Amino acid sequence: MSDPLGASAQEQETERDAFRARFRNVRQRTVSLCSPLSTDDHGVQTMPDVSPPKWHLAHTTWFFDRFLLRDAENGDYRPGFDRPLFDRLFNSYYKGVGPHHPRHERGLITRPTLEEVHRYRREIDERVERFCLKSSSSAWEKGRKMLELGLHHEQQHQELLLTDIKHILFSNPRRPIYLLRPGRAPQKPAPPLAWFDYPEGIQKIGHEGDGFSFDNERPRHRVFLEARSLASRLVTNGEYLEFIKDGGYASPKFWLSDGWDAVRANGWEAPLYWEKEGNVWTVTTLYGRRAADPGEPVAHVSYYEADAFARWAGARLPTEAEWETAAAGASPENGNFADANNFHPSPARDDAGRPQQLFGDVWEWTASPYAAYPGFRPEEGAVSEYNGKFMCNQMVLRGGSCATPGGHVRASYRNFFPPHARWQFSGIRLARDL
Repeated sequence: MSDPLGASAQEQETERDAFRARFRNVRQRTVSLCSPLSTDDHGVQTMPDVSPPKWHLAHTTWFFDRFLLRDAENGDYRPGFDRPLFDRLFNSYYKGVGPHHPRHERGLITRPTLEEVHRYRREIDERVERFCLKSSSSAWEKGRKMLELGLHHEQQHQELLLTDIKHILFSNPRRPIYLLRPGRAPQKPAPPLAWFDYPEGIQKIGHEGDGFSFDNERPRHRVFLEARSLASRLVTNGEYLEFIKDGGYASPKFWLSDGWDAVRANGWEAPLYWEKEGNVWTVTTLYGRRAADPGEPVAHVSYYEADAFARWAGARLPTEAEWETAAAGASPENGNFADANNFHPSPARDDAGRPQQLFGDVWEWTASPYAAYPGFRPEEGAVSEYNGKFMCNQMVLRGGSCATPGGHVRASYRNFFPPHARWQFSGIRLARDL
């Protein structure tokens, strides 16, 4: 007869080993994403939304130290770094755990040095692995949920790293490239835009099941959706160029009032990273500058631009519920994510009988304000500030991008940014009423 306690212990050991291996992989991936950078690149902050790569390396480490290890070690550990200082410098926005350095001044943190930050990472990595191997069963049961949250948190910062690095390098007058790219295969044009119809009715959205989800994806609940159509693919550079040529940035008639004010105040004439060279629009990528490919999804547009384009096209943006119900049966595994080391949107493949590019390539702006689901409850403890406190003045994006780690997103995943934000890989899918 098998021993239930022995089986349970064996299952826990297997689970610990799996977490430890995953922890190593995620932590190494963050470091590898920074490896093409110079030491000086690590300290640059080009705008308040951008954090220096060195800060990302430290903050993701601080998260494990502050929210996992201090509870697990009960004050029995003497750190090899100035903990009160690191708490203040690398806390992002958690008011409940103490003061933090202003976000817009992260580029002023020249000390600790990059090498000190890497030492900090190594010290915390050793301690987390020790927790995986040697913590008591009760400590493991209490801490594994926080460990998993920390891994997903670091994957979020891996995406932010890539988008911040892109802005940092673009802001350098020399326009250094992030990576050399081998010969680029000729890109096929995007397939013609088609529409998929969905009937009216009651649907359910939100996360269900035992797998990981963030608190803002819960609880699962019912919504009523009117009959609608969803575009078969993302809007392309070529289609967006027609909007530009038709005076899209020169007339207020397609724009929300705040959007038109943003156009005028910021001098927007095209998406971020687009520049005119003679009569040709070029786009700066992490691999350098080149002519905008008309078949690739347009990227780095704000919600205001996405909404204006949709109006110009005689359509609208989908709500997040419309997007999620369309994506519910699609597999995220087929998306263009960061694991492919492509770091750039790719043209849609031929139509396969359902909407394409729902996952990867670019985050898709929706028409939905970022708000709590009915019955929403934030996580317990200090991490209650993780998502809920931002449910104001933001818009929801869905689907992930070419900078998102593979396996990180799902149909219920809710990203959110203010409507003026453009430095993320954000793009457009159209919808319309039936």
